[in-house]
Amino acid sequence: MIDINLIRTNKELVKENIRKKFQDEKLPLVDEVEELDKQNRALKQEADTLRASRNTLSNQIGMLMREKKVDEANKIKETVRKNNDRIAEIEKEQEELDIKIRKIMLTIPNIIDKSVPIGKDDSENVEIEKFGEPKVPDFEIPYHADILDTISGLDKESAGRTSGTGFYYLMGDAARLHEAMIAYGRDYMINQGFTYCIPPFMIRSDVVNGVMSFAEMEAMMYKIEGEDLFLVGTSEHSMIGKFKGQILSEQNLPVTMTSYSPCFRKEGGSHGLEERGLYRVHQFEKQEMIVICKPEESMNWYNKMWKYTVDIFRNLEIPVRTLECCSGDLADLKVKSCDVEAWSPRQKKYFEVGSCSTLGDAQARRLGIRAKGEKGTYFLHTLNNTVLASPRALIAFLENNLQADGSIKIPAALQPYMGGKTKIEPKRK
Repeated sequence: MIDINLIRTNKELVKENIRKKFQDEKLPLVDEVEELDKQNRALKQEADTLRASRNTLSNQIGMLMREKKVDEANKIKETVRKNNDRIAEIEKEQEELDIKIRKIMLTIPNIIDKSVPIGKDDSENVEIEKFGEPKVPDFEIPYHADILDTISGLDKESAGRTSGTGFYYLMGDAARLHEAMIAYGRDYMINQGFTYCIPPFMIRSDVVNGVMSFAEMEAMMYKIEGEDLFLVGTSEHSMIGKFKGQILSEQNLPVTMTSYSPCFRKEGGSHGLEERGLYRVHQFEKQEMIVICKPEESMNWYNKMWKYTVDIFRNLEIPVRTLECCSGDLADLKVKSCDVEAWSPRQKKYFEVGSCSTLGDAQARRLGIRAKGEKGTYFLHTLNNTVLASPRALIAFLENNLQADGSIKIPAALQPYMGGKTKIEPKRK
């Protein structure tokens, strides 16, 4: 949510930002909220004048009563009563206007960074850099579900009976490998100085509305029937929500935390072959990172954060690249974002395994997260980034570490988490 002062002082900048995001249908909202804000401020001025008058008249009433001028005092009392009635009317009108203004402000997109490329959708995202050589071996790389089948590692048929489409059982070495990757990502971030956290896996609607747009919520999140609770689609939401309504001391900044959680999303598997696999599922696990910092430090943290993810995947011997998200691909709260994509030797292309974003002070404004320093109180900036999310990271790992004999190589970084194993042998070919 942007500062309404920006609409008061530079609404053309707000409109141009909307155009850059190809959301022209939202342009009238800027003028609408400007007019509502003018009405609101006029009402505030009227109420302030009436309150000041009430104070003056109350003093006059006291003086007249002391002088036994009861009739005059009663006339002024009647004026005070009318003023109070009008103040009550104004407060009700202001409350209604505040609701209308906030509703509109929540739909106006955040101001994107000047460096963001302009484009309509993810097809116009821009490659930044490649890390590692994307290789295609001289033997066929099977579909990841088939690789898992050779080590008896995946059971979607049973999950279909217990839970339906979009769920799965990971078994044996596959389950261990999945947990090893999450644990490695956790320890990597702890070694970078981040505080490890296991947050709540359900959050209330006021937190959901603070961290994401309504459209995103509807598309992603599962609601608990009969309760004001949602299953987290990503742990960054409960991590940022931890600081809702808080005023942090500058001495405690930046806040750097890494969190583990299961994640739940409405999206199901795509049609055909992908329904057998794990690329789109309702439930997965993720190690996440968030930073809450001073505004002037956020871009520096942004560039640190995505590099952590690149480093983790390279240590797992997975080639990756980074893509700068264009304006039309940015969620409304985001200032700047990039995706980390892993190389798929089977598909001979990259696919998304993580995303890093800075949201400026948008989430902080929605949730009331501020800091107090020498120059007063101000809203902080929030950032989030995927450390490692499985099973997508598991898919990339299997394809890039599969050997010609069907075994799966375990890189040195993961061996301590796999009981010293250097490879996983197939149970069947």
